[in-house]
Amino acid sequence: MHTGRGAKHYRATTHSARQILFHLGILDNEAGPAVAPLSFEERMADVPAALRPAFVSYLHRKRATCTPKTVSSLATRLAHFGRYLATIDPDIVSLAALDRRRHIEPFITSLTTTVNSVTGEPITVADRIRRVHAVSNFLAEITEWGWDDAPPRKLIFRTDLPRGQRVLPRYLPVDADRKLAAALSDSPYRLAADALLVQRACGLRIGELLDLELDCIHEIPGQGSWLKVPLGKLDSERMIPVDEEVLTLVDRITATRSPGRPLRHPRTGAPADFLFTHHGKRLSQSAVRGELNRAAATAGLGHITPHQLRHTYATALINAGVSLQALMALLGHVSTQMSLRYAHLFDATVRSEYERALDLAKSRIGPIPAGRTQLPLTDVTGDGGWKDAPAIKSRLAGGYCLRAPAQGSCPYANICEHCPSFHTDSTHLAVLSAQRVDARELAEDAQKRGWIEEAERHRALVSRLDALIDASAAG
Repeated sequence: MHTGRGAKHYRATTHSARQILFHLGILDNEAGPAVAPLSFEERMADVPAALRPAFVSYLHRKRATCTPKTVSSLATRLAHFGRYLATIDPDIVSLAALDRRRHIEPFITSLTTTVNSVTGEPITVADRIRRVHAVSNFLAEITEWGWDDAPPRKLIFRTDLPRGQRVLPRYLPVDADRKLAAALSDSPYRLAADALLVQRACGLRIGELLDLELDCIHEIPGQGSWLKVPLGKLDSERMIPVDEEVLTLVDRITATRSPGRPLRHPRTGAPADFLFTHHGKRLSQSAVRGELNRAAATAGLGHITPHQLRHTYATALINAGVSLQALMALLGHVSTQMSLRYAHLFDATVRSEYERALDLAKSRIGPIPAGRTQLPLTDVTGDGGWKDAPAIKSRLAGGYCLRAPAQGSCPYANICEHCPSFHTDSTHLAVLSAQRVDARELAEDAQKRGWIEEAERHRALVSRLDALIDASAAG
């Protein structure tokens, strides 16, 4: 009987049936893996034969310090490098024979036209960076370890990395967020839809979401309910406070999931009762992504990724005024730089400074005539004096300096007056006196605006000018 299905389909179906029977208690033994992963030797089959043992040995060594997923990704990138070497120099005999001009520079250049095997599109800048990093670390580490066939000199440098794109987090606008939540709430695929609603409500990574276990909710006396997020991308656990809405979701998921025997944890190998199970298997990332695509289409939205729900969660917290330290704890970030991406998205200080400067500018300039095309802050000082401008100001001997508040104080402001090598005499008393008067006014202006450090800077300049004036008058 011809069904149009291949052997892979029937192997997967048979495996799923065995898993269901095992969790129903009919079979005593769990089904083995549906697909056995390729060995490192098989994955490095296209690497030149003389180099293959070093590639395989390196990957086995990395298993001691990296997660299996990290090593698998590393194997993919090194296999690409090995295939490139096999194309341009199939007779290469050792990694020690690698030459920067002959092998490394052409490889880095080739990445600009390398195509993603799945999408058919050129690989992203981030992927190019990861591939160069993988090769660089490979060569550097085997040199540090003293391997005999290691390159005798450094071949890849920091400047070889393409400049990364500093994009802002792709959050969902409020209206789109509400439409998506409504589509997920009406979904017939409750397990995957509720998983996405939990991810949005708690800001989880998709791997963390699917690793949640049945006992993930903890009641702390006097502190309410908390969600325990298991070890994830950064190998760290954390606790997230949750409200009644999340508790209701978890209760509904517990009732919807397929019960069964504990499953083997992919990270530890120990039996675990996962929260998201369906017919003897864990809910897959592809199922979650498929449900998100369906809900987004129903809501009339474009393509949305699960990680955008995490970005939306973090953005909502930033807009609500949560502190950077709290944001780091809630998102599981280990460095401030990771959380600062969200702080840069909507910087309340920049917004308030802009609005204050704009209001002052408008009050001095007056209403903008109809048809005027200049920006509102073009004439920020208006008809008033420069000392009244809503900017960080410094009085200089030959003029003055104006800086936007967002720029902060200039590290070179009035540096000459404080320098031990600075000398003056009585012929400059008039200039020094005028500068002192302005500095006192600028200190008062900064104090009123709440720029305490800026006010102290001007007061320090006044003290220094007093000393210079006294010395000049005495001389």
